[in-house]
Amino acid sequence: MKRMVRSIFIILIATLMLLTIGCTSTKVEGSGQNIIEAGNVSALLNENHAVLVDMQSAEEYATAHIKGAVNIKREDITINVPVSNMLVSKTKIEDLLGKSGIGNDATVIIYDNTNNMDAARLWWTLKVYGHENVKVVSGGYKALKNAGLEVTSDVPGIMETTYAAKDKNTDMIATIEDVKAQVNDPSKDVVLLDTRTEEEFNEGTIPGSILLDYIQNNYKDGTYKSIENIKIQYIEKGITPEKTTILYCKTSIRGAQTYLALYNAGYRNLKLYDGAWVEWSANPSLPVQRPEGLKVESNQQDNS
Repeated sequence: MKRMVRSIFIILIATLMLLTIGCTSTKVEGSGQNIIEAGNVSALLNENHAVLVDMQSAEEYATAHIKGAVNIKREDITINVPVSNMLVSKTKIEDLLGKSGIGNDATVIIYDNTNNMDAARLWWTLKVYGHENVKVVSGGYKALKNAGLEVTSDVPGIMETTYAAKDKNTDMIATIEDVKAQVNDPSKDVVLLDTRTEEEFNEGTIPGSILLDYIQNNYKDGTYKSIENIKIQYIEKGITPEKTTILYCKTSIRGAQTYLALYNAGYRNLKLYDGAWVEWSANPSLPVQRPEGLKVESNQQDNS
């Protein structure tokens, strides 16, 4: 009973905070425009320079994809140095987009079949390199099929082009040094957000992190939750727009999905820790927090 009353109280407080934010601030430019419903995709594809991108594996794409979609895979936009799934270079992005028929004036519409996380990772990558007109289809491939878009195994012809990326926007990225700084001297204006599962979190997390599994950004049908639901969910955890939020998961693919959810909801002080848990946990000198009494201990002990 006490737990239920507490939960209701927290929700009421979060709702009041959300209403206060909505009444005292103007709408953030671009909020609500980065995630689109499957039913709106056909109209967008009829516009000039619109490109539909499928983020399935090569095998899945060859079996079935939405008609006209070009295939870009996770491994095309990541490298495994110094750890898995790091951001690719500007040069590689320029080459990839050009060969995929994506020019600087393109509206890029992305879908996946992985709970919106691979599409979000490409969205984040394009944003980092300065491509603003990019959107993710809420619910991905399944949602598009349900909306009646044609499915095929035919590969579309691609007219290659030249793409010129901007320099990397480092404001969107957190380094291991940024994370160390927060761990060593915590700021109330900075949040470390672990987007992995509770099981992973309990096995070890970066000290001071708040847990909110990325899958909680989705409804049961795999579509993204509404902006209002996203805001309430994060404000409930004390994650408000004015704070700087550093997001990560194991390799920051799931972290990118949460980044998009928050960005679409109007959050702008966001940084993705690209090295993520794999980089942090690989260093035996760095502390790890475990759930038993929120104990913090050295990685050295865990590895022995």
